[in-house]
This record gives sequence, structure tokens and C-alpha cells, in this order.
Amino acid sequence: MSELINNREYRQKVLKGLIKELHEGKSVEDVKSRFEELIEGISTSEIVEMENALVKEGLPVEEIQRLCDVHAAVFKGSIEEIHRKQKPEETPGHPVHTFRKENTALKELIAEIRNDLAVYKTDNTKKNLKKLREGFEKLWEVDKHYLRKENLLFPYLEKYGVTTPPKVMWGVDDEIRKNIKDVLNLFESDKVNPDELEKKAETALGSVDEMIYKEENILFPLALDTLSEDEWLKIQEESKEFGYTLVKPKGKWKPVRVDVEEKLLEEGEEPSNDGYLSFETGVLTPDEVSAIFNTLPLDITFVDKDGIVKYFSMGKDRIFARPKTVLGRDVKNCHPPKSVHVVEKIVEDLKEGRKDHEDFWIKMGNRYAFIRYFAVRDEKGKFLGVLEVTQDIKPIQEITGEKRLLSE
Repeated sequence: MSELINNREYRQKVLKGLIKELHEGKSVEDVKSRFEELIEGISTSEIVEMENALVKEGLPVEEIQRLCDVHAAVFKGSIEEIHRKQKPEETPGHPVHTFRKENTALKELIAEIRNDLAVYKTDNTKKNLKKLREGFEKLWEVDKHYLRKENLLFPYLEKYGVTTPPKVMWGVDDEIRKNIKDVLNLFESDKVNPDELEKKAETALGSVDEMIYKEENILFPLALDTLSEDEWLKIQEESKEFGYTLVKPKGKWKPVRVDVEEKLLEEGEEPSNDGYLSFETGVLTPDEVSAIFNTLPLDITFVDKDGIVKYFSMGKDRIFARPKTVLGRDVKNCHPPKSVHVVEKIVEDLKEGRKDHEDFWIKMGNRYAFIRYFAVRDEKGKFLGVLEVTQDIKPIQEITGEKRLLSE
């Protein structure tokens, strides 16, 4: 472990040096080979961790931003495709599918504008200038693409501790916006200088083009490896508030789900009705059962023997959000890909009887979440599923002295 820590410290030290050299005027090509050597054999997420560490040490985000072009130059053509049994991001409506379709449309628009720019260079007519202006007005629609990225995708990445790439990329997005506005402002002049137009136009087009590459090869693979399907679903649902760039989704993506009631019927069970439910220790109505679970000062989630999320309580102050869309989902798809193996190990240990429960505890602001996973078995020991119980134990830890039933 110490060797790993020392290795990371060394890499961060080298990374700092490279950033300093970029700050002092060295080009991307000057530092590219050493950056490539530095990151050999490590994942994109590890690079992100290193950058986060540098920011925590006090290095300004603007300095980290200098690495953006180096990232792109090194990773160009070398990032392996992330393999999954299913690729929801290839389905119309999935946020990444939409982002990529927009990028394709943007690349086509950039090619058209560059062609129009070449025509204008040889023929400075108002007609050709008008066509260029229309092209850049269309290009400004990239603002919607960036707004969705910044306000929907970035918050989820930051939730998982991925903070530096969003800050850096947001800064670059703002530079791109400025570059496009600089070109649009030129069209307001009575007389446009062709040389100035060409220079500013190419700066704007080049910056959009470079951002497309960074999104496709750094941001999207990182996000797909981090976010859960339910989080992608929320992003899809909220995307329409910001609008789309040049193209609109041609479908609505839906994660694979299991119909819980249909599953019960297939297993020979009847879904609950409005009658009484008989238990060994009494009888309750479905309404009473629901109210009891929702009144308990803790959160309950039940995953059945096949790994399908079948139920969760709806307390007034849940610690972790549970959208109803989670019902019928495979529990593995409700966690970020990088933590799926942990979930699978917990479930396997409980199912096979190696453990009866597994506990975790984490500090969350003013809360101290105690998370427990229990194997649920019938009276014969048959495995029925896993019960997750989460409780804020901070108020309990603060209890002192005594308070008896008759105390005032």
C-alpha cells in the first residue's frame, strides 16, 4: 500500500511540474511524451483523482485546465471502448446517445461553416457573409448542449467526488461561448474585416471541435463508468428543460425492468389486495403495513432472491433518495459500475450463508448513516432476498443520561 501511495505522490509531483511548464509557455507537444509516460497503465478515473488532489492542495483549476489539450492529444485513438453486456448509451433517448448525436451534427455544421468561410475568402459578397452568419447563429445552439452537461451531468459526477474535470471543462465551455460571441459580434459591424473574421472564426470552430473530442473520449467514458442507470434516467427526464442542439432525441430510453406483480404470479404468489394479511403474530391490512414501514425511523429496501428491487419504505426523511423507477430494477443497475462488484460480493456472501449481515457507516454532513444489509430467510433457511436498513445514528450517539417513561 505504501508503494502505491508513494507512486501516486510521485505522479502528482510530476504532474505539477508539467502544469508549471505549460504555464511557462511550453507547448502540448513539448510535454506530451512525459505525460503519456506518467499515465501509462492507469485509468482515466485515477488521473481525475490526481487532479482532484492537486486542486485540494491549492492549485487553481485554471492551471489544471492547461492539461485539457494534453489529455486529448495523449488519449486520441487510444481509449478502449467500455464493454458491457448491454449498452444503454447506444439507445435513442439515453443522454449520452443524445450528446453524441448533437456532436455529430455539430461536426457536420463545423465542416459546412469552414467550407462557407473558404468561399467567403475568395468572394466577399453580402450573400456569402450572410450564410456565414447563419452558420454561426446555428453554432450558438451548442450553448444548450453545454448547459445540459454543466447542470445535469456535472452534479452527478461531483456527487462521486469527480470534481476537477467538471470545473475545468466548464471553464473551457465558457471560453468557447466567448469565442462564438466574438464572431457573432463581428457581423454587427458595418464593414467586416475578412482576415479578422477568418482568424476568430477558426478559433471558435477549433475550440468546439476540440471539446467534442474531449467529451467523446474523456468525459462520456468517465461518466458511463460512474453514474447508475437511474441517474441517467433522471438526466434524460430533466434534459428537455434546457433544450437540445441541432437535433432532438428520436426516442425515449427506458432501463430494463421487471414487472414485480407479474413476477409474483409466475412464482405462484398473489399480489397483495385490500384484504387482511395474515402473519404468525397477527393480522394487518396492506395500508397498515405500509404505514408501519413508513413510520419506522429508518429506511428499508428489499431486494428479492433474483436481485430485483421489490420494495422500499417511504419515510418522511430518507437518507438516500429512492425514486419509484427503481422498482423492478436489477440491483446491480442501481449502483455505479465501479461499485457493482462490491454489491455483488455482499449479495453472494449473504445468499451463500457466509454472512448473515454486512454493516457500513459513513458521515454525510450532519448525518451519520449506518447502513446494514441482512440476509432474509424463511423458517426453513431458504434465502428470500436482502434487506437494506439505513438509519441516521447521530441523534442516538448524542443520547446521555436517562429519560424514563414517567419523566417530564
